[in-house]
Amino acid sequence: MSDPFYSDASLYHRLFPDDEAAVDFYRAAADRQGGSVLELGSGTGSKLIPIASDGHSSTGLELSPEMLLEARRKADERAVAVEWVQGDMRDFDFGRTFDLVFIAANSLLHLHEAADLLSCFRSVRAHLAPGARFVFDVFNPSVRLLADADGVRRTRDALSFEDPDRGTVQVDVAETYDAAAQVTRGTWHLSTDSEPDFVVAPLEIRSIFPQELPLLLSLGGLRLVERFGDWSGRQFTGDSAKQVCVCEAE
Repeated sequence: MSDPFYSDASLYHRLFPDDEAAVDFYRAAADRQGGSVLELGSGTGSKLIPIASDGHSSTGLELSPEMLLEARRKADERAVAVEWVQGDMRDFDFGRTFDLVFIAANSLLHLHEAADLLSCFRSVRAHLAPGARFVFDVFNPSVRLLADADGVRRTRDALSFEDPDRGTVQVDVAETYDAAAQVTRGTWHLSTDSEPDFVVAPLEIRSIFPQELPLLLSLGGLRLVERFGDWSGRQFTGDSAKQVCVCEAE
């Protein structure tokens, strides 16, 4: 995890705004399952708070204390009850099971080592009630984009945003791809005309390829039930941008 991204919740949300289609998808998943919900890597609660507002008993596990503080503030502002817990998705024990466990927004990809992924999956498996589902989304790696990660700093116009205090913020990214580790190692630069590089932050994200994902899940005691290519439930193909996965205990 990169502290500069997760220590300033307001800056994070301007850089990575909420995806309403993703929120709707996870709310629908919670409604189908009924019962209790656990989100791992819950951030500031952008998905879990709406789920809790629908009447589901909801728990959020998050490593960053700053993100948790903002999640509590947002939940209190909406008078929504959520159990917020600081912890690591690689190894956790609530002593009870849940009807839905989910990890959203590529958060799983902060786990770079296979051992960490398996530890997470095994912890998830131990927390699934009978008939429960484990749902998560990760991007579908593009070989072309990985090959283009040459370390050159480039402006990402689509990521530029307006900050109420700073004005227009330009986002530049320089990335390389470590094929042996399957990790993209990036340095993100946030700048304004008057304040160049006011944030310079590393961000390292693992790739999980479609063929290896079911095997990793199986080693963790889970079975892939469905895999979608987008939030609408379209069938996953090699050209899909996302892997939206629905799993159950083996």
